[in-house]
Amino acid sequence: MKHTLFIVSTLLVLVLYGCNAPRETTAYTNPVINADAPDPSLTQCGDDFYLITTTMHLMPGAPVMKSKDLVHWEVASYVFDTLNDTPKYDMEEGTVYGRGQWASSIRYHNGKFYVLFSPNDQPYSSYIYTTTDPSAGNWELVSRTAHFHDASLFFDDDGRVYVFYGTGSLRELKPDLSGVKEDGVNMQIFGRDEEETGLLEGSHVVKHNGKYYLLMISWPKGEPRRQLCYRADNITGPYEKKVILEDNFAGFPYVGQGCLVDDKNGNWYAIIFQDRGAIGRVPLLMPCTWTDGWPMLGDENGRVPAAGEIPLKPHPVDSRIVESDDFDSPVLKKCWQWNHNPLNEYWSLSERPGYLRLKTNKLVENLYAARNTITQRMEGPMCQGIVALDLSQMKEGDVVGFSAFNGHSVLLSIKKEEDETKHLTMSTNVVELSGKEKAVLGVEVEEKEQVRLTTDIVYLRIDCDFNLNRDIATFYYSTDNRNWIKIGDEYKMRFDYRKLFMGTRFAIFNYATKEAGGYVDIDFFDYQVNNSK
Repeated sequence: MKHTLFIVSTLLVLVLYGCNAPRETTAYTNPVINADAPDPSLTQCGDDFYLITTTMHLMPGAPVMKSKDLVHWEVASYVFDTLNDTPKYDMEEGTVYGRGQWASSIRYHNGKFYVLFSPNDQPYSSYIYTTTDPSAGNWELVSRTAHFHDASLFFDDDGRVYVFYGTGSLRELKPDLSGVKEDGVNMQIFGRDEEETGLLEGSHVVKHNGKYYLLMISWPKGEPRRQLCYRADNITGPYEKKVILEDNFAGFPYVGQGCLVDDKNGNWYAIIFQDRGAIGRVPLLMPCTWTDGWPMLGDENGRVPAAGEIPLKPHPVDSRIVESDDFDSPVLKKCWQWNHNPLNEYWSLSERPGYLRLKTNKLVENLYAARNTITQRMEGPMCQGIVALDLSQMKEGDVVGFSAFNGHSVLLSIKKEEDETKHLTMSTNVVELSGKEKAVLGVEVEEKEQVRLTTDIVYLRIDCDFNLNRDIATFYYSTDNRNWIKIGDEYKMRFDYRKLFMGTRFAIFNYATKEAGGYVDIDFFDYQVNNSK
């Protein structure tokens, strides 16, 4: 009897403890990714979440990030290595600055992942890719089809497939995604009402409890950007509208454009981006609460939370979205992206093991026309990048360096002169692009300071402060990586959608102005982020 009572008591304690045991949660602070990752689209498969964002003219493109807790993210793969629709992707006959891959939609359906995106450039047609495992990459092109602006791919319960796009447009695709279904749905499900101005855009759709929910953003006349939701009982409507988020979080401007996702436990969340000046457009994480059948975003007051907890076990990741690199690996880390399509024969990790070698190729006059510029994001609130360069194999006229790269850039550039001397110059560079072809018409250069270098080994450093009302970059050089000398002035970084339409990036470059064939060896890129405010 005593044994029976002991067993019963033990089981009761275990049951009570299990019911009352603290649940593991993952703490977060906003922005959950403090870096340029605009136009987020999310999908969920089992324990895993996958997030795709926009990188436009950068290659490889369409980065797919992976997380198990919605807080710790790493790059799983890129959907494509290059795009080749026009010579502009190779910086011939123009460029695709601010164009290329725009807002993408990622979906998991019947054991496969799908991505749809429409480049904002000729020939104005969409790409649809698929894979069974985003972490393995191996994305395969399914089809090229009609152009859909800021589209949301949607697989309905009855096996039919749709695309929501533009300002309330709906188009049905063939079940195999090979193209549009000619006799399928093709209609405007709603239009802009008298309260809205300009485009409604950023479509993201979910189905919940039998209803269709379409998230979009708008700029009502005289009011800030906001997140809308349109809902309907039938996919073709009629739709009713509600504002589900309107907030200018943390002193920065409007929050808007993003998506919803649920976890395996039935909890709902949203990731919505916010424009934050020079760093770009950063994702914010927040709860989603279904209230009277509407997905209301933010805390109990409808505000973006500065911090919170996700009721999922923490899963730190092995790699970061931005990180250091000593170039010891035979392949580039996934944090790197090239400016436009790279020329693969002009860079190497094997010719000098432990170094990234950048070789000059075609002759150009400025950084914006140079091939094989390699870049990484910057992160807020403060960060620092240091690059170590071996300049011994430069040719006359070569320009090597490190940049806070955007439409308004600052360059630390080293040029080899006719008399074999090398000069380091800190200069501002502002590009002028043509409206149609995005051709580089010219670059306004203002030199701030120049020094002569007497060594072939040099270290260049950029410190960035993206705190509210700052966006300041400062610049340094060293010959020993210990004693640093400031060069030039502080620079107010800028985000300009009319030029590159991206957050400021670290960029390492090497281009020829007189004769191809020189090269620079990069020993390391050292990166640090500082969360001080």
